[in-house]
Amino acid sequence: MMADAYYEVFERLVSELADCDSAPYPEPGHMLDEICDVLRIERIEVMQFRNYVSERQEDGNLLCLHDEGHPYKDEPLVLRVENENRTINRCRSYPYLNGEPWTEVEKSRIMIFLKTLYSFISRTRLLKLANKFAFYDDAGYTNLRYFYKSAWEYLEHEKLDKMNAYHFNLKHFSLVNQQIGRRAGDAVMRCFYDGLQKLIEGNGCVCRVGGDNFVILADKKYTQDIIAYLSGTGVVYDETSGEKILVSACAGVFEIPPGFRFNGEFDLMDRVVSCTQAAKNSDTTDIVFFSEEMMEQKRRAMKIQRLLPEALAKNEFLVYYQPKVAVNGRELSGAEALCRWQHGGKLIPPSEFIPVLEAGMEICTLDFYMLDKVCKDIRRWLDTGLRVVRISVNLSRRHMVDMNLLDHLIGIVDSNNVPHEYIEIELTETTTDVEFTDLKRVVGGLQAVGISTSVDDFGIGYSSLNLIKEIPWNVLKVDKSFLPEKEESSGSRRSVMFRHVVSMARELGLECITEGVETAEHVQLLLDSHCDLAQGFYYDRPLPVEEFEKRLVHHTYQK
Repeated sequence: MMADAYYEVFERLVSELADCDSAPYPEPGHMLDEICDVLRIERIEVMQFRNYVSERQEDGNLLCLHDEGHPYKDEPLVLRVENENRTINRCRSYPYLNGEPWTEVEKSRIMIFLKTLYSFISRTRLLKLANKFAFYDDAGYTNLRYFYKSAWEYLEHEKLDKMNAYHFNLKHFSLVNQQIGRRAGDAVMRCFYDGLQKLIEGNGCVCRVGGDNFVILADKKYTQDIIAYLSGTGVVYDETSGEKILVSACAGVFEIPPGFRFNGEFDLMDRVVSCTQAAKNSDTTDIVFFSEEMMEQKRRAMKIQRLLPEALAKNEFLVYYQPKVAVNGRELSGAEALCRWQHGGKLIPPSEFIPVLEAGMEICTLDFYMLDKVCKDIRRWLDTGLRVVRISVNLSRRHMVDMNLLDHLIGIVDSNNVPHEYIEIELTETTTDVEFTDLKRVVGGLQAVGISTSVDDFGIGYSSLNLIKEIPWNVLKVDKSFLPEKEESSGSRRSVMFRHVVSMARELGLECITEGVETAEHVQLLLDSHCDLAQGFYYDRPLPVEEFEKRLVHHTYQK
């Protein structure tokens, strides 16, 4: 064997191995064969063991790196490596069956060759592991990084505008886990995911963002199939019985247009996530397609969030008061404090900023601001001798995560030296994810110090009866949707339901008020149903503080 032949082939082999970073194991082809010919190696194999015990039991994974297919002499040279993670690799090279024994020089060169080969194997295994950590989550789903990588690759190949981007959230999946168990629920999620992967036939990717949220990048030709799949697909969760469970999703879709300026990952995610949120809030659809109008709404929302601190500092948020009237006697009996925003020379209605602030925790800051303003008004009215009525202040459910909420509310009232009987806290029941324990704690704590509580918009949520069964409210505020339309008779479903809700409230000892009272017919229905209080345009719209103070002077309505 010529030394220069060995060095020449070895140098070329090392160079070729260095170019094989993407392969899980070396596949240098003829180069590996050539150096094995020079070194007279018939077979090279690597045994991988999990630990010492598995090595003693010869319980490992066999990887054959080279085999010429001929018999070989069972007198191998062995390179044994113990790794830091306690795994063990044993690399063996076998000589030709009928060849001359290896010389010491050959053995030295073979060991150098095996160490080089093993080093390359270790490096590529590390690359494979890094790739797994980068692009897969703990459950084995491709992740958001993989989605981003795919988007850049499609952009590089000028195919991104042939794709649609999707973001979806599996509906009520926590209930699925409760119904069939978490293990079966995980299997259902995996099956649903695999079904989507199969549907797009490799022309895109499906990745998990976290929990039961996923993103898709797929060829536009699959749009209708994907939407049908996300709208509801039966997934087998028990292979033995063949039992299925229906899985559906709320989804946002962005049809990537030609010439789309893709400057970064969030150019896609901002659009599809906004659509998914719109789908969740929609009463009519679970699939929302992106439009430029939605981006404009998002920009407006971001602007509102940015302006909030300065607006609070400048006292731009104003308190408007909508009177509550006793229908039998037509006397002013209370009012609801409503927020208006005076900004840039115009009055911004709450529908333009309250939903934006409720999407985050900013609404809590505004609620405390409003309560403080109301308390300051009440204190001023008391000091000037006006006959003050109880004022209700809205409180977002976002506050329920605040363990010190009671201290914050009572602290604001007491710091303004306002008697507790003049304050009522209104909580809406339109959300479905209320923690009853926290709500009961807050309501009970307020009542313990003489602050009234009311459940707002009663009847339009999903847990109305539970809410009044479990929590001791003072006031029940009936939603205007229970009031009949003009053409409806007194025997209509809506009228019957209204009378029974009022009757139930009275029997439970709750003060009952109806909002949205706009006609004389509404007032008569309240009188006939023995509902005590009304709030609505029939009596008054929300009033600036100066106008409301005039109502405090007169206290009666002539209608």
